[in-house]
Amino acid sequence: MPHSPEDKKRALARLARIAGQVAALRRAIEAGTDCSPLLQQIAALRGAVGGLMAEVIESHLKETLARSGASAEPPPDAASDAELDGVLRILRTYLT
Repeated sequence: MPHSPEDKKRALARLARIAGQVAALRRAIEAGTDCSPLLQQIAALRGAVGGLMAEVIESHLKETLARSGASAEPPPDAASDAELDGVLRILRTYLT
């Protein structure tokens, strides 16, 4: 679950776009669209779902690490922020 109101709003907007893509795919299948355009739509849908997953994971990791960093000494530094960004970048390449 996205934790901040901004993250939640972004996730819901992304989900609304995904719902639109699913509806368009359904209409295309009902209309008997050729396989090539269908596969392209399915690939786009898969990418959109992967992007949503990446956003939720990113939100979760940032929230989890912020909570654990709040009680730990010393506080997280710029290097650990850069490391987190690197991990998130790698995750995004596998999820999208």
